[in-house]
Amino acid sequence: MAAEIKRLGDAELEIMQAVWGAGEAVNSAYIQAALAGKRNWSSGALGTALNRLCEKGFLACEKRGWNNFYTPLVRQSDYRQREGRTLLEKLYGNSVTGLVASLVEGQAVSEQDLRELREMLEHWGGTP
Repeated sequence: MAAEIKRLGDAELEIMQAVWGAGEAVNSAYIQAALAGKRNWSSGALGTALNRLCEKGFLACEKRGWNNFYTPLVRQSDYRQREGRTLLEKLYGNSVTGLVASLVEGQAVSEQDLRELREMLEHWGGTP
């Protein structure tokens, strides 16, 4: 994982999710279509956001004919791990139990989610 992964804003994260989801280099038209309905970007605004993501080290840009194609430089799993650690540290004082309790009390997890969590813990050597 990169030494220091910067934090993404909400709009930047949506763009990165579209790029990560593609699984290959994509152009801005692909990203614009993938984000349709969530956020309607003008070509200029999307281009500015993509340039920012390149400057931040999240995307590489390759010119192919008249189009720029974007490839992620940061893996989605690395970003998720970093954000998960940050969330856990800032909001829950590194207490996984506190995080899970908050999700359960807020009814953000289902019984199925809890069963899957138990199975994961058992698989990793935790107690049921």
